[in-house]
Amino acid sequence: MSLPASMTAIAITEPGGPEVLQPQTRPLPELGPGEILIKVAAAGVNRPDLSQRIGRYPPPPGASDLPGLEVAGEVVACGPGVSLWKNGDKVCALAHGGGYAEYCKVHESHALPVPKGLSMIEAAALPETFFTVWVNAFEMAGLKAGEWLLVHGGTSGIGTTAIMLAKNFGAKVIATAGSDDKCAACLKLGADVAINYRTQDFVEVVKEMTGGHGADVILDMVGGSYVERNHRCAAMDGRVAQIAFMEGTKVDLKYLSQRRIRHMGSTLRPRTVAEKGAIASALREKVWPLIEAGKIRPVIDQTLPLREAGAAHARLESSAHIGKVVLTL
Repeated sequence: MSLPASMTAIAITEPGGPEVLQPQTRPLPELGPGEILIKVAAAGVNRPDLSQRIGRYPPPPGASDLPGLEVAGEVVACGPGVSLWKNGDKVCALAHGGGYAEYCKVHESHALPVPKGLSMIEAAALPETFFTVWVNAFEMAGLKAGEWLLVHGGTSGIGTTAIMLAKNFGAKVIATAGSDDKCAACLKLGADVAINYRTQDFVEVVKEMTGGHGADVILDMVGGSYVERNHRCAAMDGRVAQIAFMEGTKVDLKYLSQRRIRHMGSTLRPRTVAEKGAIASALREKVWPLIEAGKIRPVIDQTLPLREAGAAHARLESSAHIGKVVLTL
């Protein structure tokens, strides 16, 4: 396949609102050792993209300045030493940036086959959220069958993924959401309990629904005032996995030692190539069979053309979405 010299990409022209996302013509990415070039069919939109757009999440050294952390499409070129993929393979992949474009390069170990039965749009909604939930809730926090998971933002991409994964691995799930309709969506996905955080105190509901036991694992992206409240409803020896601080980093830790809580945090993008590759391998072995069996299917809220990336960001910022917003090419 002959490749063009240039491509259309969506760039962040300056820090600001969704309107700063503008199409530009860029050269195709140059491949290094172990890298593959994907002709993008669809790209997932995630909150880190929004943070990067407003200037709060600068790309790490060596990463593309273009937003976009997950894509699905066809392999069209392979760099030196690539052995896992060949031209024509259909993959979805975790990107180090650059997903909002016609072509995106990724390390070969960060790509996974498009699961049988899934469209490219659905496949593009997998990598960022599935990598994040798997490493935080299962590998770091050690969620096990029979335990209670509390996940905040149950209808977000992270939340919907956490509900489905936890239920498929035998855990019991409590999800919080901001409306009765969103709570109903959490229950439909398999959550055992859904809490409308606008009308209910999630601390009291968690204690009540677990018979006083509390949540064994808590997956939180809110931070701020939620940290103390999470600790108050955590089980003895509970584990809190902090993946973001949407409400800020000023936190109260007075309950941390009383309940022997392990509060851990991580971000995905700065991890090493090898670490991300190991997460991809675990997902392929343990989660991809569940997807191909039809037991897990990503929830798609909305699809928009690549050039309407600004509207996609506005959709996420409204918090009206249920599941993933995906850009199509």
